[in-house]
Amino acid sequence: MTHTIAFRMAGALALAGLAAACGDEPPPPIYQAVPVATRDIVVSASAAGAIEPIMTVEVKSKASGEIMQVAVETGDSVRPGQRLVRVDPRVPENALRQAEADLDVAQASLANAQAQLRRSEELFKTQSITEQEYENARLQAANANAQLIRARRSLDDATIAFEDTDVRAPSSGVIIERNVEVGTVISSATSNVGGGTVLLRMANLDTVQVRALVDETDIGKITAGMPVTIAVDAYPNRPFEGRVLKIEPQAVTQQNVTMFPVLVQIGNRQGLLKPGMNTEVEMHVGNAERVLAIPNAALRTQRDVASAAIVLGLDPDQVQQQLADARQAQNGAGQTSLGGTTAADSTAANAAVYRTPDGREIKLPDGITAQQVDALFAKMRSGGGPAALSDAERALFQRLRGSFGGGAARPASHARSQTSGALTGGSYIVFALRNGAPTPVEIRTGLTDLDYSEVRSGLTASDTVLVLPSASLAQSLEEWRERMNRVTGGGGVPGMQKTTTSTNRSR
Repeated sequence: MTHTIAFRMAGALALAGLAAACGDEPPPPIYQAVPVATRDIVVSASAAGAIEPIMTVEVKSKASGEIMQVAVETGDSVRPGQRLVRVDPRVPENALRQAEADLDVAQASLANAQAQLRRSEELFKTQSITEQEYENARLQAANANAQLIRARRSLDDATIAFEDTDVRAPSSGVIIERNVEVGTVISSATSNVGGGTVLLRMANLDTVQVRALVDETDIGKITAGMPVTIAVDAYPNRPFEGRVLKIEPQAVTQQNVTMFPVLVQIGNRQGLLKPGMNTEVEMHVGNAERVLAIPNAALRTQRDVASAAIVLGLDPDQVQQQLADARQAQNGAGQTSLGGTTAADSTAANAAVYRTPDGREIKLPDGITAQQVDALFAKMRSGGGPAALSDAERALFQRLRGSFGGGAARPASHARSQTSGALTGGSYIVFALRNGAPTPVEIRTGLTDLDYSEVRSGLTASDTVLVLPSASLAQSLEEWRERMNRVTGGGGVPGMQKTTTSTNRSR
């Protein structure tokens, strides 16, 4: 079934003067009636990024000298302890041989000193040498032992220096960059104040990551552990799966747009993903399958109801009354269902509740009614905020602070309504066809993308909703009508008649 509602009314203020001058009617906007349908709603946040290793290791040499051999190339997989680069070993090897010889001398000197000490002990017992001569023998033995220890340390240092001429892989990974060739003279990383020469760069690419910049308007929908799909140009028909690792706390501003880096981790056992590959990251925020859904263009907030009613040719006051009656009937049904509750439960259930324009229901403190809150907010809007309140009203305002989330209570006109891109949905008003006439219906929405919203309550699969123009267009139409009324002296606007064409749909 197809419903079409047309109004012979101007679509924009720019045509109002032309219509008054020429007597022609502006082209009528067409509004479509869309049945409530069952569909899948998928919400995702998209961002761009590049593949990068989780950790990159810079390979340097503790030895200085000329490169004699480079045993690996970029792209080679290496294991821990594998030789990567060979530095000229001649100087360290000569130092090692000298240290070995010095150790032999130190061992011989110690043996000689110990023998001299034993003879001195025997002679001292028979009073054949003086005590000073005996002490000198002991000192020589101690010096010889210290010399032996120094020789052993020197040998260990020389052995380490000789082994350092073989630069080996500190861990398993893939060589991603090679900075030296055979014949390059390098400086030591331990003795050079500049940190030494970087020989190679390597990384473990079994798991890689993407640092994607996500707009701040979407960052609230993303949490650690959320599944992610990654697409790369090199494999257009093969998506890769990953998960959100973390969200960086520091924002990044690019071209006056605030974004947050989000780290996404991806398994790469097959090694298909290479560092530097550009990616499109799609973070799966939510998914609802086979749910009732309507176009977002059909949704209206409380502030849009009056303008939407004007567009439909309805009385705004009557529409507001219909909504109030529906809420009262719903609240009455809820109170009736209490049945056998206790007096305390009934008191809690009947506590005053304030409904904000974005659909939130806020329990008010004892003794405060929703009418008092509306009157308070109305005075604040018309009188310049809290400064216009009396002492008693300021006290009431302070009591409301805790009920409205701990901060200052906001007037209803300042309450932030949920948009069509909101994730969690909210409370909205739609105009549905009931008995062939547009009827305001309050609904509760769920998961929402940029096109459709999940309907959780208020509508059924047999309903049809009206896709209306935006609030700004409705406001323009109202201003145009008022101007035309002034031009015609209030005698009515030519062509302001509603034409309705409908075709009954068999269920």
